[in-house]
Amino acid sequence: MVVPLYNTKGETVGEIELRSDIFEADVNVSLMHQALVRQLANARQGTHKAKSRGEVNRTKAKWYRQKGTGRARHGSRNANLFVGGGVAHGPTPHRYTKKMPRKMSRAALRSALSVKATEDQIVVLDALEMEMPKTKDMVAVLDRLGLEQRVLILLSERNEPVEKSARNLSQVKTLRASYLNIRDLFNYDCVLMPLDALHVVENILG
Repeated sequence: MVVPLYNTKGETVGEIELRSDIFEADVNVSLMHQALVRQLANARQGTHKAKSRGEVNRTKAKWYRQKGTGRARHGSRNANLFVGGGVAHGPTPHRYTKKMPRKMSRAALRSALSVKATEDQIVVLDALEMEMPKTKDMVAVLDRLGLEQRVLILLSERNEPVEKSARNLSQVKTLRASYLNIRDLFNYDCVLMPLDALHVVENILG
């Protein structure tokens, strides 16, 4: 697949061929779904907790006498039907971690990138450099490229001026190319990657 190569002025400076084994791979929807569910599950902390009737701090004395009151018999205020009592079958801390073979997770990324490429949602730059952090300059670059939707910017390595320039834009996220993941590919409409970031993606998924 051949796509235009742009500069930060929005000008076409050439063309570049995207690797067919990464950007024209067979799209496996179920595999992408499995990878997304795994990532979302692994992001859960699992620290939820509710106290049972054996854990609440209330008196252990019998509430009132067994007979003669006309009311139901109760032995403890800790029961779940009373205000301040324990929770019946409440949540307890546990792990939600799911595992997935590396080959499957990378195949899911190739499927997602292929979908992006098919829908013309991948924009390749010759380079993305800024002398100093400035949000106004980042907005100008995106405007010149015609990117008005949610944009994921891939970087080959740490680039503090670019990262800080995009930090205040709610519709833009910067991400190291080595940390590319299925959730961010789904959350953002367009992927903007300089050539050096593209090479990192190709080295990982190729």
